Amino acid sequence: MISPKQHASAAAIPWRYPRVLSIAGSDSGGGAGIQADLKTCSALGCFGMTAITAITAQNTCGVSGIHAIPAAMLASQIDAVASDIGIDAVKIGMLHDSAVVDVVAQAIRRYRWPHVVLDPVMVATSGDRLIAEETLDVLVRELFPLASVVTPNLDEVALLLGRPVQDEDQFEGAARELLQRGAQAVLLKGGHLPGVDVVDLLVQSDASPLRLSSARIDSRNTHGTGCTLSSALACYLALGQPLAEAVRAARAYILQAIAQGADVQTGHGHGPLNHFHTPLPMRKLPLR
Repeated sequence: MISPKQHASAAAIPWRYPRVLSIAGSDSGGGAGIQADLKTCSALGCFGMTAITAITAQNTCGVSGIHAIPAAMLASQIDAVASDIGIDAVKIGMLHDSAVVDVVAQAIRRYRWPHVVLDPVMVATSGDRLIAEETLDVLVRELFPLASVVTPNLDEVALLLGRPVQDEDQFEGAARELLQRGAQAVLLKGGHLPGVDVVDLLVQSDASPLRLSSARIDSRNTHGTGCTLSSALACYLALGQPLAEAVRAARAYILQAIAQGADVQTGHGHGPLNHFHTPLPMRKLPLR
């Protein structure tokens, strides 16, 4: 039982942390998945939490095994966090089957989270496929309309649309097709195209497209870039930034994470980013 003194003390606390939940798979190598998400949240001064969808055996060279977490256990993880700590923004990553997609969709509807970033993780940096074919249609139908923004790379766009996107001129048309399939906003990531620059495109139904370009960074350490970008985007949304500003900030963070990790060798394949290149203290938001 809480004493009157304890209750008065609790009532006087004016602050809370910005709370970001990652619903994603675990990467045993530490470079992607929930591990990358938690590092990103910590580096950006947010309080990171997890609901694990799958455990993977992987390293910098590839994925050697996937063990799915039962849908009921995923639901329990989400409910435990949401009912007690609360959530300001959600990042959704690896969802391996339709039952898991259904759990996540139900949770979004039930808790009405203000910001949902959907990273449709389908292909690892190594090229390994991470989602069952039959899950694609369910994911699009159930989660696209519920997400604030969807963040596919070009490999994922090709799987979603059934054809490759081969140059920048096709970006806006591809993104608008995803809007027609229910997405509210699409951040199409163009890093897989060759060239000296990397171009990403944010397309929303109610705003002009936002083109973001930067010089390509020469690095083999790109494992977990998509996870890191989407979780950074969730962090900036949790901190109250509008979507376009949050995209700019998340992109600036990941570019520095790639640049600051380019001269480090971790493993023998695609190494991780430097998530803690300029770590921030834990932010505080008004408690209300």
